[in-house]
Amino acid sequence: MRLRALLETEALGLRLLGGEDELDRPVRGVMTTDLRDPSRYLSGGELVLTGLAWRHGPEDSEPFVRILAGAGVAGLAAGEAELSGVPDDLVAACARHRLPLFAVDEKVAFATITEHVVRQVSGERAGDLAAVVDRHRRLMSSGPAGGGGPEAVLDLLGSDLDLRAWVLSPTGRQIAGTAADGHQLPPETCARLAGEHLAAMRRGRLGPHRTRLAGTVYSLFPITQGSRDLRETVLSDWLLAVEADAGEWPEERLDLLQGVTQLIAVERERRDAARTVRRRLAQEVLELVQAGAAPAEIAARLRVAVPVLLPGVGAAPQWQVVVARVDWDGGEVPAGGPVAQALLEEVLLDPAASGAGPADRIAVAHTGEEAVALLPLPAVGGGAEGAELGAQALLDAVAQPLARGLADDGRLTIGVSAAVHSSEGLRGALEEARHARRVAAARTGRVCAAGHEELASHVLLLPFVPDDVRRAFTARLLDPLRDYDRRHRADLMETLEAFLACDGSWTRCATRLHLHVNTLRYRVGRIEQLTGRDLSRLEDKLDFFLALRMS
Repeated sequence: MRLRALLETEALGLRLLGGEDELDRPVRGVMTTDLRDPSRYLSGGELVLTGLAWRHGPEDSEPFVRILAGAGVAGLAAGEAELSGVPDDLVAACARHRLPLFAVDEKVAFATITEHVVRQVSGERAGDLAAVVDRHRRLMSSGPAGGGGPEAVLDLLGSDLDLRAWVLSPTGRQIAGTAADGHQLPPETCARLAGEHLAAMRRGRLGPHRTRLAGTVYSLFPITQGSRDLRETVLSDWLLAVEADAGEWPEERLDLLQGVTQLIAVERERRDAARTVRRRLAQEVLELVQAGAAPAEIAARLRVAVPVLLPGVGAAPQWQVVVARVDWDGGEVPAGGPVAQALLEEVLLDPAASGAGPADRIAVAHTGEEAVALLPLPAVGGGAEGAELGAQALLDAVAQPLARGLADDGRLTIGVSAAVHSSEGLRGALEEARHARRVAAARTGRVCAAGHEELASHVLLLPFVPDDVRRAFTARLLDPLRDYDRRHRADLMETLEAFLACDGSWTRCATRLHLHVNTLRYRVGRIEQLTGRDLSRLEDKLDFFLALRMS
């Protein structure tokens, strides 16, 4: 299908404003957007429809058009309803970038153009895709009759094509699923599918990715494929999991599923836009706290935030702060703050991970390389305080899939503060969460988290010990034992760990290791001989304990 054919279709009400020499460009799809930067949702060949809500002034047109041209879109169609016409600066920008520009009469709905393009592009699958577009129109419509969300599209796959399908987050959170038979994927299956998808994306494999779990074949379709660095989006993009082997499908059905992912991407875009207010509130509070603003000023901003984050609640009795950071090894890497922000939102939206509740309670800002979440905890009844978010609970449900997305060159570290009851405590909570994140960063593993409760022990000091000092300290104490174990298979390291864990109790340690007490005494004596330390002395016990924690 060519742009020229769209212009010649009178029912579409398109009027050419520029790019007459480019009308033979093929159209491979259609996308509606009002984002300033929609590049993450573009793969090339689309007709982009826009209501111009992204334009606040003439200076906005050039960067918007440059992004579209760089993504390889076929053309741009601008609605005339918002600004009573297409502004001259947009016409000029399209001319500079040789991007065909059409005006859409205000009487013509974008859904009409979308349906026509989908019908033409999809050929013999036009009937199925028209139904998808009809669901899409209902999904995007306002009012109680619309807003079906991704479920509307997935219901069509189930009822018309007999396909079970689910939309999953990168953490394995189930966002939507086919409702025809009420079948839900177990959380562990969702997590494994998300992990398989992230691993395939990081290896550069083209979707759909096929995997077999418990004898069932699933095909995994990326919801979005941007033209930017994959590391900017892979940890936050959704995926479509279909219970079928897409390797056996004809091209027409693959095209249909690709169209479905584009429709779901529009819903994702809408949900992201809905977070804008909460992100801005979190950003404003964070900037006030970091600038050392007066508690009264911070409290005033929090009073604005509470009705947005906790509708119907007069005040939030307590707040928690969560800090996250994504680091990549070597080379040019994407800006860490925005990546961590999108990822932390997904982590906090996962009920198995956080219990944080509805999406409208998630407010995440970013500063530098960090993302900072402001989490309100409402009272749970009877004047009791809300349950705190725990670092381990936050980590357990999401570590497995995210570790695969981080692959061999990325790390996610998270710190969680204690709850505070007023604006005066927010600055301390922020510092506490940052210290906890540094504790997490001192550990091994691709995904690590630490909570405020760990800051009351010696582990608070460990992240601040220089690496060369840590290596020298642990090598001096533990290398003689490791060498001896390698030569004699004596299990001295295991014995040392058990002895310290049992607080130096000979009887409990021998029972734990299933040894005779005399055998245990021999091993401890050998440890003392090899290291020149005395395990009856508190100082030496502490040195060994710290060496084990830092190794």
